[in-house]
Amino acid sequence: MAKKTKQAAGTPAIVALTAAGVAFTTHAYEHDPAHPSYGEEAAEAMGVSPTQVFKTLVADVDGVLTVAVVPVSGSLDLKALATAVGGKRAAMADPALAERTTGYVRGGISPLGQRKRLRTVIDESATTHPTICCSAGRRGLEVELSPSDLTTLTSATLAPIARPWGVSAR
Repeated sequence: MAKKTKQAAGTPAIVALTAAGVAFTTHAYEHDPAHPSYGEEAAEAMGVSPTQVFKTLVADVDGVLTVAVVPVSGSLDLKALATAVGGKRAAMADPALAERTTGYVRGGISPLGQRKRLRTVIDESATTHPTICCSAGRRGLEVELSPSDLTTLTSATLAPIARPWGVSAR
């Protein structure tokens, strides 16, 4: 079971949340480098549904880095992401570029407190939960907050950008 704390100092995401004065809870757990999925590992460690835990992915939409926040129970629909931001083509960003741009390591990229604030789209399924979890800025640390607070703090667009595992792209 993940350890629940009110705050965990250190990450830019936690600093941003604290500065904004929004309600949040951190969940720390021991990260297993051998686990095949960062997001599924977080959901298992916290004992919550993978539909309530969201992963942060960085994509390139027509040459512009864009953050996509989708449930770990599914995958990113790149065509839907491009459409959501008025673009034509999207592809996953180079991992090294995503790390340099956000200031976070892969598996710990948070939609909050990024080195360079990127355009953000959150899958609309987030609004079906009173709270959701996303990376707090390092592997083994999640933050739980309301979807509306995450949307406001990231100036995100809500759109249907996720698809369930096993469902092919449109």
